[in-house]
Amino acid sequence: MSQFWLYFRLGLEHVLDWQAYDHILFLIVLVTAYTFSSWKRILWLVTLFTIGHTLALFLSVYGIVKVDSAWVELLIPVTIILTALYNIITASKKERNKNHNPLYFTTVFFGLIHGLGFSTYFKMVAANTESKFLPLLEFALGIETAQVIVVIAVIILGFIAQNIFSVSKRDWILVSSAIVIGIILPILQENFQAIF
Repeated sequence: MSQFWLYFRLGLEHVLDWQAYDHILFLIVLVTAYTFSSWKRILWLVTLFTIGHTLALFLSVYGIVKVDSAWVELLIPVTIILTALYNIITASKKERNKNHNPLYFTTVFFGLIHGLGFSTYFKMVAANTESKFLPLLEFALGIETAQVIVVIAVIILGFIAQNIFSVSKRDWILVSSAIVIGIILPILQENFQAIF
């Protein structure tokens, strides 16, 4: 049972780590356009992101996929910026595109990229573990739990902004997404300079 809590906590801390806040920034832009009434769609998005994240860890831990970590570190802020730009482009639309399949596919793909970013650390932590499968699942449960915490916080902030301070939904989406872009751009520049 103590091993379960070790990996579960590792997953929690991975998402909630303020030193490596890219995961939180991605979750903010992923769900900032939604409200409590869209809880099913939010749950799908968060779970699909976790599936992509876990699949990337699985592929990396078992040596199926090997990727240069510098490129992954460059792609992570790109995924955040692209998601934020999607929000900005669609913020004025009354109803977002009814076909959510491209959004779901993109979320899984972005989860793969974020998972690859954490794979080196996870491999070091799980190096002495004979079977990596259970630790991966335990870690995924920790990630999913932490993501639900972050998402609920974002939805509550959106509710407060829109219903108590009378901020329009469009303005909430635009401001939230713009702030995230402003935070992530220096990280993108730093990672870009590290490669080139």
